[in-house]
Amino acid sequence: MNSFNAKTTLTVADKTYTVYSLPEAAKTLGDVSRLPYSLKVLLENLLRYEDGRTVSADDVRAIATWLQTRTSDREIAYRPARVLMQDFTGVPAVVDLAAMRDAIVNLGGDPNKINPLSPVDLVIDHSVMVDSFGSANAFQSNVQMEFQRNHERYAFLRWGQRAFDNFRVVPPGTGICHQVNLEYLAQVVWTKEENGETVAYPDTLVGTDSHTTMVNGLSVLGWGVGGIEAEAAMLGQPISMLIPEVVGFKLTGQLPEGATATDLVLTVVQMLRRKGVVGKFVEFYGEGLAHLTLADRATISNMAPEYGATCGFFPVDEETIRYLEFSGREPERVALVEAYAKAQGLWRYSNMPDPVFTDSLELDLGTVEPSLAGPKRPQDRVLLSDLAVQFKEKDFTSFSSLPYSEKRSAPVPDASYDLTDGAVVIAAITSCTNTSNPSVMIGAGLVARKAREKGLTVKPWVKTSLAPGSQVVSDYLQKAGLQEDLDALGFNLVGYGCTTCIGNSGPLPDPIVSAINEKDLVVGAVLSGNRNFEGRVSPHTKANYLASPPLVVAYAIAGNLAIDLKNDPIGQDSSGSPVYLKDIWPSTEEIKSVMAEALTPEMFRSRYGNVFDGTPAWQQIGTADSQTYTWEGSSTYVQNPPYFEGMSSEVNGHSFADIEGARPLAILGDSITTDHISPAGSIKTDSPAGSYLVGNQVTPADFNSYGSRRGNHEVMMRGTFANIRLTNEMVPGSSGGVTKHMPDGTEMSIYDAAMQYQAEGTPLIVFAGKEYGTGSSRDWAAKGTRLLGVKAVVAESFERIHRSNLVGMGLLPLQFVEGCDRNTLNLDGSETFDLTGLSQGIQPGMIVTLVIHRADGSHEEVPLVCRIDTLDEVEYYRNGGILHYVLRQLLAA
Repeated sequence: MNSFNAKTTLTVADKTYTVYSLPEAAKTLGDVSRLPYSLKVLLENLLRYEDGRTVSADDVRAIATWLQTRTSDREIAYRPARVLMQDFTGVPAVVDLAAMRDAIVNLGGDPNKINPLSPVDLVIDHSVMVDSFGSANAFQSNVQMEFQRNHERYAFLRWGQRAFDNFRVVPPGTGICHQVNLEYLAQVVWTKEENGETVAYPDTLVGTDSHTTMVNGLSVLGWGVGGIEAEAAMLGQPISMLIPEVVGFKLTGQLPEGATATDLVLTVVQMLRRKGVVGKFVEFYGEGLAHLTLADRATISNMAPEYGATCGFFPVDEETIRYLEFSGREPERVALVEAYAKAQGLWRYSNMPDPVFTDSLELDLGTVEPSLAGPKRPQDRVLLSDLAVQFKEKDFTSFSSLPYSEKRSAPVPDASYDLTDGAVVIAAITSCTNTSNPSVMIGAGLVARKAREKGLTVKPWVKTSLAPGSQVVSDYLQKAGLQEDLDALGFNLVGYGCTTCIGNSGPLPDPIVSAINEKDLVVGAVLSGNRNFEGRVSPHTKANYLASPPLVVAYAIAGNLAIDLKNDPIGQDSSGSPVYLKDIWPSTEEIKSVMAEALTPEMFRSRYGNVFDGTPAWQQIGTADSQTYTWEGSSTYVQNPPYFEGMSSEVNGHSFADIEGARPLAILGDSITTDHISPAGSIKTDSPAGSYLVGNQVTPADFNSYGSRRGNHEVMMRGTFANIRLTNEMVPGSSGGVTKHMPDGTEMSIYDAAMQYQAEGTPLIVFAGKEYGTGSSRDWAAKGTRLLGVKAVVAESFERIHRSNLVGMGLLPLQFVEGCDRNTLNLDGSETFDLTGLSQGIQPGMIVTLVIHRADGSHEEVPLVCRIDTLDEVEYYRNGGILHYVLRQLLAA
């Protein structure tokens, strides 16, 4: 069915493609040429899937009428072309698929109905940890440790690769999923054979990592979703979404000498956070785009989660084509991309009128200055020239009762130096944001070269690491001779994957930890990552700053955050003369010259020619060849989750019901991240998860991380709300996952309290402040919350992905009305609660009543907004979660 006569053909190099033409549809819809490019992609998607059922003609018209309203409350069903996963979030998704196969068999169905219907790529990139560093054998040592730790997980993924159709696995040691996506997987224009035709359409995706947005720099519309949403997309379910507002970000001018793409993106993050773009698309336009490389654009798009937007989109232009050619894409594909974009009005011409946007803001690239962001949020930009003062006068005192003028120091055992407050103990070149960008990576290598020439060295207390986003980075660093210079300063290759920014920084040396603990020193990390939330980088670094790779090298040399790198010497040369940052900072021309010599398309073709084969170690992993997975009861990595226990083919039990007699499990503040709710990093021995592992004969040395054990619900539910930096207001002065079991008031771990409440049949509620669930698209933050027995989360506002994940797990997200919150209600944890108004049925955005029963016998009623936002979400909640909904749909098909 096509109400708009949009189906036409496009011939490129003697091959004919079926396309759903926007210009043809415009003959009925009216002129759509000034729609934002990102909305044109959504419009094409609706045209292609218009069937009168999931997509109606009115849905299509709603995109066209957006030009007049510049906003919309229209809910649409969006179907991305494919799904991207990384292994931390991908393993539990595959676990759920395996569990769904078991469940459909138990209900009398066919396990082969559980298969991805959209192409899925899973890139194993989150499991390498920086155990070994600063040596020539660091890479081999870390890889060996990675395979030892993760053998069970990798065997499971090898099984999934064989068992499921339409599912590919990129083996470990290849690179970060977003960079592999940018350099190889993404096609800009996707094609598939359908009813004897080759259909061409925009490459779109959702991913189980927030930073899926990176590929928007390559004009591929994509964003992060929870694992449960991704599973639904894999299984053919559309993603329900409101037609978004689109904020235009106009770029003019070009970056000045000394400023990097990292400085630019930190500026963009700060500006957009202040603007407020949560739940909106951001689209970049203006003549400044002509001065940004594709890698620069990808750097900006990568950090869309940090500036709060759903995505940060760049349209197709000459730079897009140049990058596709340079990165080794097939000439036929490159030709199709250009022809398709021009035919569809998706091509950016320099003299075209600007698109129409909901709102806009502007940045002159020439005003960008060297910057960092921290000490604990990526949007808190600080100029390089101000950081030392900020650390000494402001942020230091937020971690300690002592001013920096009374800074402390402690001797490092078996060393000839002391460790002081402000010491940089981690300097990491890491993350997809920056290692995808040759300009900043070459820049880091040149800083290392110039520093080496002057006899500068890294301070002995700094843990240095280099974890590139792809093997191509190593190729051009080697060809330029810069890897030797980085090695000389301790920035040896430690692995290809997401390390420090995800909490895989590995342990600090014991003597360093001893000195930190002796005086509770405030020490820091400088990393070229995109995330620096509390407790994420390392449990020992209280101040964590995001910076460009060249600045990471510089701070490793300086060794302390309180040194003013803009004005003070960074060190002394071999003759004792002071050396300043400007003395070792490369010029833009130097960087460009090295890039021109060192990078070649052949590097991409060679590295990605056999990308799915993996190393001999990967190929030697044995696994069963079966439709359903044989669960090992003794496994501490992969277990059959309990979501489908007792499930029937029809909806029962869950449906719509009021919640009565609930107790608060936790009362939390603002900006509670998914790291706070479900940490990805190290597992403490004395935590509930640590006790479980010890009870299963796992030694602390083999604990690995929460992120690596996401395939085991027993570990993950024990780790829910277990972040060492989490503050529960029910237990003033505490930190970590502790609460009070009421009414007796006994303090215990959140997990133990939840289990006791479950045994008593008491439902639970979590209360929180603003921006609940910010951070990575971590489905376990919702899954773990459900398994603890929480029925509802009441917050002042929610992060987009986490709110959706809560609904997807059958949880009720509720929002305080303006002027009402946990503080105005004086909640202390002694109360019990009822949630009424649910039993008559749920409608998106309806008002639910919270009845507060206080310990003194009084009660109070307050209204809450139900943040089940769409009719599809109502069905997910009614079924007990999106997986249950999909399973029942497939069973009935």
